[in-house]
Amino acid sequence: MTETMTGSLPFPITTGPASAPTSSCDVLGDILRQGAQRLLAEAVEAEVATWIEARAHLVDERTGHRHVVRNGHLPERTLVTQVGPMTVRQPRVRDRRPAGQAEQFTSAILPPYLRKSKAIEELIPWLYLKGISTGDFGEALQALVGSQAAGLSAATITRLLESWQEEHHTWSKRSLTDKQYVYVWADGVHFNIRLEEDRQCILVLMGATPEGKKELIAVTDGYRESEQSWKTLLLDLKSRGLEIDPKLATGDGALGFWKALPQVFGTTRSQRCWVHKTANVLDCLPKRVQPQAKRMLHEIYMAATKREAEQAFDLFLSTYEAKYPKATACLAKDRDQLLTFYDFPAEHWIHLRTTNPIESVFATVRLRHRRTKGNGSRRACLTMVFKLMQSASKRWRALNGPALIPDVIAGVVFADGIKPTEVAA
Repeated sequence: MTETMTGSLPFPITTGPASAPTSSCDVLGDILRQGAQRLLAEAVEAEVATWIEARAHLVDERTGHRHVVRNGHLPERTLVTQVGPMTVRQPRVRDRRPAGQAEQFTSAILPPYLRKSKAIEELIPWLYLKGISTGDFGEALQALVGSQAAGLSAATITRLLESWQEEHHTWSKRSLTDKQYVYVWADGVHFNIRLEEDRQCILVLMGATPEGKKELIAVTDGYRESEQSWKTLLLDLKSRGLEIDPKLATGDGALGFWKALPQVFGTTRSQRCWVHKTANVLDCLPKRVQPQAKRMLHEIYMAATKREAEQAFDLFLSTYEAKYPKATACLAKDRDQLLTFYDFPAEHWIHLRTTNPIESVFATVRLRHRRTKGNGSRRACLTMVFKLMQSASKRWRALNGPALIPDVIAGVVFADGIKPTEVAA
């Protein structure tokens, strides 16, 4: 039975000299901090008590005394948390059995070298990647976790940047043996580098697993969006164990990716991103006709059947080809690849028509570039994109209709998003 904790905290809480005024926000913060500190202390005490009780049967044969006992407390340490710094004392445990038999207690709640809570560890890269410079971290963090927060200086951020670079290097060499991605999304975005003349292109590949979860596959530095850069990336994935061809790849029509893909994964089908295609077509039209054109494009890829989509496609071409041949040529050249998604489950269409999961993250990257006037080096830019994509991947939504993925893997062709009846039977 769970024991109900009772008790009260003093109110108001004094945070300074008695004569100093205390704001309601400071009072609330102190209440939360003291409550959290007490709960943490009780949780650690309970953890130690449970560990010792599980070894109560270990006794000295001569004296009958227990081998595993409490032995005071370890030195105090300050833990930086999202509610401010907290002082904690962890009970010390002594095991009096001979060397080789004695066990060492390690708290799962308070690991030996923990100085910052997980939320704070995630807060630091989030602030950096949102545009806070290392020189401004002190002020920003004091506002968030209190003026007594220690160990969160500009030097800390510099060390984190170095650790992120090592993390990306290790991640980029990980084994992909036994991995399979049913769908993949590819994109490349250019960035200005302050210390170099050439613009940098970051190539990103994400995929959907047989369980329907989206994963980040690769983030690498390319030369523009060339065929060779994408081929190098894809060959690297294959050399690390990614042997099974994805069923469908979605990306921007301008990518060298499409030339490289069949050279490495020959059976993967192509789907052009409708967000990119819409923007490209509208760029070829005067602003006064863009709203109507955008609605007509929307009617193509939102059609319930491929036949209806083909009819809407033809209507767009006949409407604009006389006056705006560049716009209709831009659309028509990728006709088949724009409608590939109709051969896959209708539940998956919302995921397959665009590269939005990648595009939304790059919007955040561009925000930091505007605030910092670009990265100083290519490696810093690559690392920043990796951390942003890695953070965003935790919130990527899973595929709709995951139960249909085995049929996709088996090669079933869906008719207007519906599984054929003879296969269903």
